[in-house]
Amino acid sequence: MGREENLVTLVRDRLRLHRGTPSRRLAGALADLATTGLLAPGSRLPSERELAQAVGLSRGTVAAAFNVLCEEGLCERRHGSGTYLLGAPTFSGLLQAGAAPADLSTSVVPDPSHLRMPALDPADLLRAPSGHGYDALGDPRLRAMLGGDVLVTGGAQQGIDLAVRVLVRPGDRVLVGDPTYGGALSVLRRAGAHAAAVDLTSPGAVAGAIDRYRPAAVFAMGVENPTGAVPDLRHLPELAREHDVVLVEDRTLAAVVHEGAPPEPLAALHPEGTITVGSLSKVLWGGLRVGWLEAPEPLLARLVEAKLDADLATSAVSQRLAADLLELNPPGPWLAELRRRRDRFAAALAARLPAWSWTLPAGGLSLWVRLPGVDTDRFAELAREHGVAVAPGSLFSPDGRHRDRLRLSFALPPDLLDRAVTALAAAWEPA
Repeated sequence: MGREENLVTLVRDRLRLHRGTPSRRLAGALADLATTGLLAPGSRLPSERELAQAVGLSRGTVAAAFNVLCEEGLCERRHGSGTYLLGAPTFSGLLQAGAAPADLSTSVVPDPSHLRMPALDPADLLRAPSGHGYDALGDPRLRAMLGGDVLVTGGAQQGIDLAVRVLVRPGDRVLVGDPTYGGALSVLRRAGAHAAAVDLTSPGAVAGAIDRYRPAAVFAMGVENPTGAVPDLRHLPELAREHDVVLVEDRTLAAVVHEGAPPEPLAALHPEGTITVGSLSKVLWGGLRVGWLEAPEPLLARLVEAKLDADLATSAVSQRLAADLLELNPPGPWLAELRRRRDRFAAALAARLPAWSWTLPAGGLSLWVRLPGVDTDRFAELAREHGVAVAPGSLFSPDGRHRDRLRLSFALPPDLLDRAVTALAAAWEPA
């Protein structure tokens, strides 16, 4: 099958996932292919006539779709040559884009300087129950500290990936919030699954989406990323049980709550049908790459098999170091520092950029900020030219929405946050 035929097949498949006018649906389908890397930057799109004939739309509809993509900065028309795809932001690209003087794009613990360090003996770090270090479920001491019957993973991202491998097949639907964690969307796309956006806080909307899509799973978060909201999702376990749907709850941020109590795990209400994803990345340090999964049998056994297929075992050294760090570092001091940084950053943004708006997050490490009248995919490029990296809102939507939003991390040290606000204000002036 040639390139043109491949493209037509992919476009037809994506058209079914978008709503709106035919031109908007086509623009969304092409944008999906660009965002997931199935269309490479610099690719020439088929002519309006060729694409119209191939997908059964009018030439005017294709022209209107190309216009939308050009207006959104995804494509450009070259006189006498055609329409070409420009570079589009991707979630994995946040970690590949290169250093910026102030990086607000990655919602992570910026460094391990807040941690009290244990007295380290390399011989202790290298001791593993098995001797060889390939402990399938993980280090027993760390597992006991994390809740007991868990599977230790290489961070929450691997946990989500393993859950998707076990539950989802190509073409399946998975219900997600909108916005939602971009890393989960990346996993679903790579698996050939379709993320169906729904308001997870609405019992009626969730029930209707389950009836409509017959999803393989529902992906939810105890504390939302990117918004930092702590949603009331107590209806999800009942609906999942009623319709025999597995819940995947990402609790990576569940301990990072600034207002109120941490949310109760959904598994407490639906233990036989929930996979819980956890991580130490937000309370200790992401470089440890230590997370975990908790699930009922036989789901846990299937997750262990998928983990063995993926990498055999999580680093024994990281696990033993993580256990030592957990003993020495209760989350309270770090959370108090995060609240101070959140409040300082929000105050500075309000003073320098009064046109921007947000809701102060109850949890997490980021603000979800609205920029009136600006395409944030383009603004992200402009901000980087001024020395600050930001995450555009389109990365957190299965349909590329929220193009007036930015996710801005407030986890950096205060002096860097101040410099970032100054750079954002400078970038905003010509925007």
